[in-house]
Amino acid sequence: IMISGHGTIYMAVTAMELGALDFIEKPLSVDRMLIRLTHALDKKKLQDEYMLLKREADERYQMIGESQVMQELVAKIRQVAPTNSRVLITGENGTGKELAARAIHRNSERKDKPFIQMNYAAIPQDLIESELFGHEKGAFTGAIKRTQGKFEQADGGTILLDEIGDMSLLTQAKVLRVLESGEFTRVGGGELINVDVRVIAATNKELDTEVKEGRFREDLFYRLNVIPINIPALRERTDDIPILADYFMNTFCRENGKRIKKIEPEAMKILQSYSWPGNVRELKNLVERLVIMAPSDTIKPSDLPSSLTGDESISPDISSMTLKDARNEFERKFILDALDKHDWNVTETASQLGIERTNLYRKMRQHDIERS
Repeated sequence: IMISGHGTIYMAVTAMELGALDFIEKPLSVDRMLIRLTHALDKKKLQDEYMLLKREADERYQMIGESQVMQELVAKIRQVAPTNSRVLITGENGTGKELAARAIHRNSERKDKPFIQMNYAAIPQDLIESELFGHEKGAFTGAIKRTQGKFEQADGGTILLDEIGDMSLLTQAKVLRVLESGEFTRVGGGELINVDVRVIAATNKELDTEVKEGRFREDLFYRLNVIPINIPALRERTDDIPILADYFMNTFCRENGKRIKKIEPEAMKILQSYSWPGNVRELKNLVERLVIMAPSDTIKPSDLPSSLTGDESISPDISSMTLKDARNEFERKFILDALDKHDWNVTETASQLGIERTNLYRKMRQHDIERS
């Protein structure tokens, strides 16, 4: 806070440009001074809290790994990030496509602008257009006020169109128009809205196959696929498993107020030999379970689930069960494993199991399955 008995407008402007929070002329008022100091301390506290939250967010979304394929991936992200080119990120479920998109945004010139994510698999088809482009008051039942869509919220920043392969053909046509012209109208409105947004798309599907089979527009595919980036599956970078496991272990021990646990070398060999169909997400869920459920500070092979060790002796003893009980036990474990694989995304799990989502919910209630 700059204080002067000979202040000028030039001096005040110069002080503010050099970083002063305020400029006060003499004679001083104690009450005014206390108010200015209180405001200064409040602003400093908010700045500190913002930096702490930003640092925690950066740590939460950092890409971890030292394998050759990860080094190549990080190098490609750093090369692509400073540009405004559209990026199509592909990879299996749980590989970290969102992390790659956030890394691109974080290393771009738009890093101080919004990063907005839109997941098509998590939103009903009849609400997707409103989520993307917003709506006017009265546009449909329940539209009680004007609402901005994801594109409008991301203006100046980056939008991640996640699970783009699940987008309907009608919505694809409207997204294509935004990519071509940079403008759209809200649902129920007529005003043209212009936005400056960098688009990153992500999918676990083979979009070229979807194009051939008529489920995805070819022109939209080429618009999105300017720079393709593929995220390797965890089984393709087993050297990173110890690093990832230690990172998740430290994170979850700290969050749950537990002493840091270590994984025995034999247990680590089992982790590295497993195929990880759910990729990094499956490993993360397993480590969280071990932090909470493992009885000691050292993770042994016996603490790992039978699906990893191949040791069925730790499974429930079904020799004394009735056929009905044994079938129920198998079905419960089968559903739990599928939910873990898909990070408890019920829609994806139901699709893998080949049943309706409502049927899966019914079976979860029947077997008393809840996410811990």
